[in-house]
Amino acid sequence: MKLIECVPNFSEGRDRHVIRKITDAVERVEGVQLLDVDPGAATNRTVVTFIGPPEAVEEAAFSAIKRASELIDMRTHHGEHPRMGATDVCPFVPLEGASMDDCIEIARRLGERVGRELAIPVFLYEHAAPEGRRSLADVRRGEYESLQHRAQTPDFGPAYNASAGATAIGARQFLIAYNVNLNTKDRRLAHRIAQAVRELGTPRRNEDGTVQKNANEQTVFDPGRFKEVKGVGWYIDEYRRAQVSLNLTDFSESPLHLVFDACRKEAAKLGLRVTGSELIGLVPRRALLAAGDHYLAAQGATTGVPETERIQAAILSLGLNELAPFDPNAKIIEYAFVDRHGGLAGLPISSFVDELSIDTPAPGGGSAAALAGALSAALTAMVASLAHAKKGLESERRAMQELGITAQELKDWFVSAIDRDTDAFNAVLTARRLPRSTPAEIESRRAAIASADLGATLVPLEVLERSVDALELVLTAAKTGNPTSVTDAGVGGWCGLAAAEGASMNVRVNLSGLEGDQTALLQRHDTALRKARHLAAEITRSVDELL
Repeated sequence: MKLIECVPNFSEGRDRHVIRKITDAVERVEGVQLLDVDPGAATNRTVVTFIGPPEAVEEAAFSAIKRASELIDMRTHHGEHPRMGATDVCPFVPLEGASMDDCIEIARRLGERVGRELAIPVFLYEHAAPEGRRSLADVRRGEYESLQHRAQTPDFGPAYNASAGATAIGARQFLIAYNVNLNTKDRRLAHRIAQAVRELGTPRRNEDGTVQKNANEQTVFDPGRFKEVKGVGWYIDEYRRAQVSLNLTDFSESPLHLVFDACRKEAAKLGLRVTGSELIGLVPRRALLAAGDHYLAAQGATTGVPETERIQAAILSLGLNELAPFDPNAKIIEYAFVDRHGGLAGLPISSFVDELSIDTPAPGGGSAAALAGALSAALTAMVASLAHAKKGLESERRAMQELGITAQELKDWFVSAIDRDTDAFNAVLTARRLPRSTPAEIESRRAAIASADLGATLVPLEVLERSVDALELVLTAAKTGNPTSVTDAGVGGWCGLAAAEGASMNVRVNLSGLEGDQTALLQRHDTALRKARHLAAEITRSVDELL
């Protein structure tokens, strides 16, 4: 699933009724989750954060911009923050499964619609700008008061809208607000560390100690260690310590963990210690996973472990619990959007088995087959992890780590399929209950049943095909993993075969009810089942030989 974050800023921070009407427009769009509303009275500005699938986020952004243009009159607006429109800025940020290109497409499409339907001048910025990256500061220079006489032509819409002003719509990377804690109260020392790591760097000094200036009387800087990093040092009275306060504007360019490690090295040069760190707001999942993998690898441990272990390694290594408890489910943006352990997959095993045992058609064999696949992949990951740490198997360490990583990813896929199979079956029941009193209702019901039946076939077919992947991993584990764990690999093989055979039965029973020619689906089924049975037999032979 693709997830996009949108962080529009509205030029109203005092009237809560106006703010609520704007956020109501966001929440009315199905599929979007409103994560944060941060009004500021002095700035007279509210920052709103919401996320969801691309189409839903785009629609929510348009609805919010439209509502803001109806409620906010820029001719009477005053505040401390730079601004040029009722919706001053509207950036899109790629999250799980999404790319920058996705966000660029949304920004440009939304910009054209806002200009055309709402008659608001739109300036594209950052990655969405047609000529390459264009900074928000350049777009907003002169603010609202300059719009009527601005030489720069908007990318979309009219040249001027007195009431709504203009809107900057863009695509950018996620900005991580991050503070590194020091064992000092000296703000100046913290600032020296910030200068060393930030992109702007440190003011260059002349031999007499004065700051060097260029021909335009601007300070000359020696660049710092990281691009896309801004920073200052400050003292926080609440914590009674100084912090290096950083904005990571592109953590793929300058990863969180590398910036943290650099702060530790720079602090040591000054006789200081980094005691921990603090994330302000939310953080993308992949930033902490990368950090966890970095520190696990530094310890010589495998990264082919569950995601929760990788996240925990990041939390401990970065010291994110030092100032306040760090809750991944509240602080990681993708976790805040969805309940990762909801539905059937989130039940204790005893409760899941109870659900299977009662007199309801779902969950049933399809979900059980997906669970068997998850068990198969989990056992492979276990064997790989044990082999990674086994003395005498050093030559297999890298291969076992890769095997474990792949198995963990496959395990998570099967876990998600537990609920997808039940959801697909429930969709079939829902479609069959649709009204059929008129010819239009009959046709709509027929189309819904056909779509639901196809979905109920494709889910177990995917489980069957991924079971082949699981069995291939088990075979590798059985042949090259820790010999003392060969029986675990053997059980993984039987679980993988159970997943394949169970999914096969669900595919076959559903294929019979599909409309049209299903030759291609049947071929996929037959090929996968044949491979699964062959691999399972080979696993059994390998395990028997070792036993």
